Amino acid sequence: MTGSATVERAGSRLYRIHGKRALDVLIAIPALVVLAPVMFAIALLVRWDLGSPIIFRHVRPGRGGRLFTVLKFRSMAAARDSDGNVLPDDSPEAYAAARAGQRQTRFGEFIRRTSLDELPELFNVISGTMSVVGPRPLLAEYLDRYTPEQRRRHEIRPGITGWAQIHGRQAISYEDRFVLDVWYVDHVSLALDLKIMARTLVEVLRRRGINEPGYSTGTEFMGSAKPDGPDPH
Repeated sequence: MTGSATVERAGSRLYRIHGKRALDVLIAIPALVVLAPVMFAIALLVRWDLGSPIIFRHVRPGRGGRLFTVLKFRSMAAARDSDGNVLPDDSPEAYAAARAGQRQTRFGEFIRRTSLDELPELFNVISGTMSVVGPRPLLAEYLDRYTPEQRRRHEIRPGITGWAQIHGRQAISYEDRFVLDVWYVDHVSLALDLKIMARTLVEVLRRRGINEPGYSTGTEFMGSAKPDGPDPH
């Protein structure tokens, strides 16, 4: 029994160090080739419905808290001030308008609900700043708001999907999501990643937990001293 457990831990360690990155490349490159026509069509529709820029770029913390630029299709119209001037997407006013649903169009809501807006993150996976599976990259401002245990979610590359995403996404609290993220960090394996990918397809089809209840997107994480949460299993 002990020998089997040792072999399993060694296999998980080997996968974490070498296999996970290899799997990312083996999935992301063919996916980009196959999905290229779909991404081109979405880009044209984004330009027509929401305007420019087509790609939403935002700086997020990755592995070790190092900052990188995450790529997504734009899914919200530009926020404007009272004089009609376009506001930066990362301004407090733009975030408030997004959460209130004031920047949402029918097409933008569709690509969010189907997760099609996240397809450009495949380029992040190929570049090595993201993984297919891992904790979702959140705002850089949150780095100083995590507890030491919550900060452990940055011990691995962030992912397009993850353990928290198949257990409620934004329908559960930040604290609960972070418990699930840290559990994943401690249990990374090939079998677990394949399970998450398979269940992600189901969750995308169900379109559950995309927005935080009562909000167009979600609330801001202001910090928490609560280290516990749901049973991550």
